[in-house]
Amino acid sequence: MNSDLSYHPVESLLLAPIPADVRDRLRAVRLMAFDVDGVLTDGRLFYNEDGECLKAFHALDGYGLRLLQECGITVALITGRAGPIVSRRASELGIDEVHQGIRDKSIVLQSLAQKYDLDMKQIGYMGDDIIDLTAMKRVGFAASVPRAPQYIRQIAHWVSDIEAGFGAARKCCDLILASQGRLGSYFTPTPPVSLITGSPQ
Repeated sequence: MNSDLSYHPVESLLLAPIPADVRDRLRAVRLMAFDVDGVLTDGRLFYNEDGECLKAFHALDGYGLRLLQECGITVALITGRAGPIVSRRASELGIDEVHQGIRDKSIVLQSLAQKYDLDMKQIGYMGDDIIDLTAMKRVGFAASVPRAPQYIRQIAHWVSDIEAGFGAARKCCDLILASQGRLGSYFTPTPPVSLITGSPQ
């Protein structure tokens, strides 16, 4: 780990099993983008009798995305599907960069890099299927989930051991913050305001 940083014990514990080269990639992240179906959800789609699609999101993941934003890391959602559910969830979490109905997600990431004056090495992406492949190959840090196809998992720099939709994205967020020495502040005697007042998850 970077000797310039003084890690909190919790951060050290989280980072212990992470290879040094992956820790370096995590440390560089300034914008983290997530697929939705199969990453922030478990991938299942529920339809009611009117044909409306329903999805379940996990509060753990939601709070992880909030933590990234609180620590100055831009969060983006990039999904191949389109619908009001994702827009509503993003609004609850204060996420402005919401891109739906996207087939080539790498183009969106390139645009975001230009918008925020970032190198692609400073961008991370978490995906789980073929539609995410190009994006995962372009970014500095690529993450995936346990049930993604093997050919997706094998190009990821890190694969969560937690199932998608049940905290996989949260663990990714925690690792990013830990690698940058930002997670430890949430364990101080005086926690950030969001932990006191409670922000939407």
